[in-house]
Parts: sequence; structure tokens; C-alpha cells
Amino acid sequence: MLGKKRKLGKKIQDLRIGETFTTSSTVEDRDLLMYLGLTDDANPLYIQHDYASQTPFKRPVVPTVMVFGMVSSIVSMHLPGPGSHIIHQNLSFPKPVYHYAEVRFNVEVKDINHEDHHVELEVYGYDEEGDEVVKGTLTVLPPYEPSSMNATSLENFY
Repeated sequence: MLGKKRKLGKKIQDLRIGETFTTSSTVEDRDLLMYLGLTDDANPLYIQHDYASQTPFKRPVVPTVMVFGMVSSIVSMHLPGPGSHIIHQNLSFPKPVYHYAEVRFNVEVKDINHEDHHVELEVYGYDEEGDEVVKGTLTVLPPYEPSSMNATSLENFY
């Protein structure tokens, strides 16, 4: 991965208000186990069926930070894409996501601020029943245009 040139996402001048990206993602056991192992998170609500069955949720739920991770991945990989950085988030999670659920996400560009080099994105996610599982806004810095290597490579040779 290091040293490999990767295409950057859409620069701020290439984005348009109303532009959208839609995708879906399914939560698998391996994803949950990697998250729990990586974060050392031992919340029984996320993995223990006997405990979760005694809660209002009735079964284990997906950590909300994992749902946010799916949203963050959309920003990093698709809209605006590689080179982007989330600087603010205002998200709510009105309904839990359960194990093996497929979540459909929709991200839309709502505002573009050229002066401060950021865009406002609106995010919605729905489960298989069509119920909202995530909604809110993100402030994102789209990728910056890199300086040309050719422009500076010959500076010492005047």
C-alpha cells in the first residue's frame, strides 16, 4: 500500500449540491469480532445473546460506532472519496442495527463552502424494514489538490 499511487476523490470544485451516493452494507460476525477485539469492548449487549434477550432490544445490537464506521467509509472511498477528512459529525441512531442486518445508506451534498474548503453532507441509513437507523450531517474536507512534483523538482537547477 505504501508507495502505491492512489486516485484522489472529488476535489471541492468538482462537487455539486444535490450530488448523492447510495450503497448498502451487511454486518457480519467477523466485522463485529474484529471491532470488539480491536477496541477491547466487552459490552454484553453487542455479543451475548442471553444478556441481550433480557433487554428491550431482545437480541445483540451492532455498536453505533461501527455504523458510523460504515458512514465514514463512504466519505473516504466514494463521496467525496480518497483524501477526504471528516471534521464534524452530528448523527443520531434512532433504531438499533442488529447482527446480519443490511443497511442502505444515502449521502447527499447539501452545501459547499469554497472559502473554508469544506462540504456539508446529509446522511441517512435504513434497515431492511425501511426504518431509519442513522441520520444526520457531516462536515467534510474534500481532498486537496496536490502540488505538482514537476513544479518543484527542478527548483535547484536554474
